[in-house]
Order: sequence, then structure tokens, then C-alpha cells
Amino acid sequence: MTDCRTLEPATGPFQAGVNTPGDKSLSHRALIFAALADDESEITGLAPGFDVTSTLGALERLGLRRDGDRFMPGHTAVDPGQPIDCGNSGTTMRLLAGSLSALPFRVTLIGDASLSTRPMRRLVRPLGALGSDVALSPQGTAPMTVGEASLRGADIAIDVASAQVRSAFEFAAIQADGDSSIDSPAGYRDHTERWLEAFGLGASDGTLMQINPGPVPGASYAIPGDPSSAAYVWASAAIVPGSRVVTPNISLNPGRLGFLSIIEAMGAEVHGEVTGTLHGDPVGTVSVGGAALEAVEVSGDTVAAAIDELPLVAVLGAYAEGITVVSDAAELRVKESDRVVSTTAMIRGLGGGAEATEDGFAVVGTGFLDGGTVDAAGDHRIAMAGAVAATAAGGPVTISGASVAGVSWPTFYDTMEAVWSSR
Repeated sequence: MTDCRTLEPATGPFQAGVNTPGDKSLSHRALIFAALADDESEITGLAPGFDVTSTLGALERLGLRRDGDRFMPGHTAVDPGQPIDCGNSGTTMRLLAGSLSALPFRVTLIGDASLSTRPMRRLVRPLGALGSDVALSPQGTAPMTVGEASLRGADIAIDVASAQVRSAFEFAAIQADGDSSIDSPAGYRDHTERWLEAFGLGASDGTLMQINPGPVPGASYAIPGDPSSAAYVWASAAIVPGSRVVTPNISLNPGRLGFLSIIEAMGAEVHGEVTGTLHGDPVGTVSVGGAALEAVEVSGDTVAAAIDELPLVAVLGAYAEGITVVSDAAELRVKESDRVVSTTAMIRGLGGGAEATEDGFAVVGTGFLDGGTVDAAGDHRIAMAGAVAATAAGGPVTISGASVAGVSWPTFYDTMEAVWSSR
């Protein structure tokens, strides 16, 4: 078979230190801030995956210039003359929808087949309140056209804890004529809000963010490791009692720590230490040790803080004792795959018990999984969760469509195999 990767289970407890790739969320934002800045910026540690490459490529076509780690904004935006391809990256498309709203010309954002089915209509009302004309397909999906708007300040509230919608609004609002504010339920990652505060462009009061337009300064961004990538090595260690992984220089934004709270509730040993900040955003070291795991129920705010890691929760649930239930997670159905379907198929394909629900899933903790094949379904999170399932499986696990892991971590499989062989 082509585009497959087979992983053999770990042969026993392991001890490893792992440097994860640069954080994707912060990489997208650093590039956009650099493109909007009035001076040169420096960005080190950019995430290496395809998604961030999509954001960089889009901004370069619009005039951002790069020389190594130095990024120079164009003094005048460049009309690309044709649609900008966002690849598979919903973050790219949604954040650009806001940051490009004030362009003096219209620009169309497109994506691959998967991205072209994902919901974009949630951007229309908040960006429209600022005066942005967001044009979508009749289905509320890409192609999406923005730009050529005279932006004005506005105050809005949204009913979902979406960092992408909030950030799109905020990137447009800093270019508007007049102050703005946005409020939403809690549970989102607040990277954009923290950086805006650090740059003197806004202030937060709980979930309410006030945005004060002004010039974006050139800045230095040392991107820390991605907790959504580290989650895979954390989960692998949690499965095997006696194992431990240490991940230094990880983003410890409170909105990114839902998965750590889940695995700690399941019985894993979790230790975290803040060692610094990046423009007000905490960075530190996390250590996770394996233990006998117990089932948990995941719902409410924890879902928003762990949305990308919920397929991993299913894997851990299979190795735990009891029935693990995830609910309030209907957002899983509109990711790169329908993750309710692809996650339950993954567990069943490896001999576990899982049932889909309207807004999540339930996994029976038998304490083991068999070997077998996992269909990545074009989704990097499923491919990577399937690889973690191999940690203590009864036989090898083959990932079909394995290369999609490159969206976030191009060397992921080699890293996992190295971790499992560390003693």
C-alpha cells in the first residue's frame, strides 16, 4: 500500500525528553502581526507544517518579505490578481478573513477539498459589524472574498468560544476607525488578546476584549513548542505505567491546557512549570508520567480547551478502566474529517469499543487495543492519534494516509519511534 506507515508497539516503559515543533497557533498569529506591522519583525521557531506554510505563502503574495528570520511588511499591499490558496488550513482562512478586510482591493480565499466544506458563515456577522463585506458560497463555505472595506469600530458578542472568530474580528478591528470590543463564552485560547495587550492595542476584562486601533509594532517572536503536538507524546507516556516524557519550552496558555487536565483526571502524573512568557503568553516545561488510567467524562468548557486532542482522549479511554464519554463536542463534526465518525472508526478498527453520539462519543475501556489499520480520513489528528494507539497495542498499527501528519509535524512518526526506544 502507498502512503502508509506501520508502527510497532513500545517494548516497555520509556523515558524521553522531546522538543516539539513550534506552536501552530502562535506561528499563524506572529506572521499576521508581522505583515500588519509598521516595522521589521523577527520570528524564530516557526511551526514547520503545511498549515503555517499556507499562511506564510498567502502573506508573501500580498507583500510580506522574508529574509531568514526577518520579516518585512510591504509598504503597499500587492494585489495577487488571483485567489489565494489556504490549503487545508482553516486557521489561515479565518484569520486572513479578518486581517485582509481593510485591503484596498478584493481578494478571494480558497482551499483544498476538505477546507472547502468547512463552515465560514460564523465570520459574517462579527466582521460585518465592522463594515467588512464577506462573500461566501451559498453553503456558507469557501471560496470567501473579503477586502475593500472602510472598517468602523463595533461592539459584539458571539455565542461560541472560538479563538479563530475572535482573532479574525480583532485583526480587522485594529485597522478600524474607532474602538471595538468582542465577548464570548470562556474556554478559547487567548493568544491574540494577550499580544494585543502587550502591544498596547487593547485590554481584556475576563472574556470581554476591548480593541484600540493603532499601528502594530515590529516585534520579536520566539515561538515555543506546540502543546497540541506535545499531547501525542504526553498521551503515549500516560498509557504505559513507568514511562515519562518531558517537553521543555511549551506554550502554556490556559486555553491550551484542557488535555492536560483530562489526562491528570484519568490518573496520569502531570507536572508543569512556567519558565517565561512571550508577549504575556506563558511558556514552560511539562512532564507526564504513565499510570493505570480511569475513565472520565469530558464536556463543557473543557471541550473547547481540548478540541483538537479529543481523538487522543478516545485512545486513552480504550486503555482506561470504565467508559469514557465526550459530549458537547459537535464541533468535531466540522473538522478536517467528521472526527466523531473517524475517531470511533479508529477505535473499532483496532478492536476497541466505541459508539458515536450526536455531539461526541463513548469509548469502552477494555485496557487494551489490538493491532490493525487506521484510516486517517485525510485528517492529521486521526493519523497521529492512531499512531499513539500503537503504544501498547497487541500488534503493529498501520496508518493509511499517513503523510497527512505533515500538516502539523512532518517528523512525527520518527519522533514517536525514537521516544518508545528511549530508556
